[in-house]
Amino acid sequence: KQFRRNLRVAPSTFDALVGRIEGHSIFENQSNSQQFPVEIQLAIALYRFGHDGNAASVEAVAQWAGVSVGLVVKSTRRVIIAFLALHDTVVRWPSEDKKEEAREWVENQSCAAWRAGFCMVDGTLVPLFEKPGHHGEAYFDRKSNYSMNIQVSYSRFLPCSN
Repeated sequence: KQFRRNLRVAPSTFDALVGRIEGHSIFENQSNSQQFPVEIQLAIALYRFGHDGNAASVEAVAQWAGVSVGLVVKSTRRVIIAFLALHDTVVRWPSEDKKEEAREWVENQSCAAWRAGFCMVDGTLVPLFEKPGHHGEAYFDRKSNYSMNIQVSYSRFLPCSN
């Protein structure tokens, strides 16, 4: 429970992520001093990615992890470089079968008009600077912040975003 709260992923997902990036050359060096293990560097980066505000400051992450500020910066940079190298193998459009499966799910969960919107991202909270003046309480979220919940969808028939 604490692992998931801190890193925002399940332990099995964490292990899979380590397996994907541990062979990247960014984690190798030619010096006499060893880098921290990939697991530690990934944990530092995930903690930083999964928090905002003061909790995501380099100093706060360093204190949480018991490492230097420099290691937090270097670990984050290395993890991003390793993940970017995976782009062409892990980011791709779904197959026609997966698109149809998604269309059926959308139609069953909403309505036939949204069936063509097979590619949707939901649940992204965008924090607001302050409480909006008009219907402000409607923007108070489950995390005790004022935010907007956005959904982006793609459909060649219904291009829109809410």
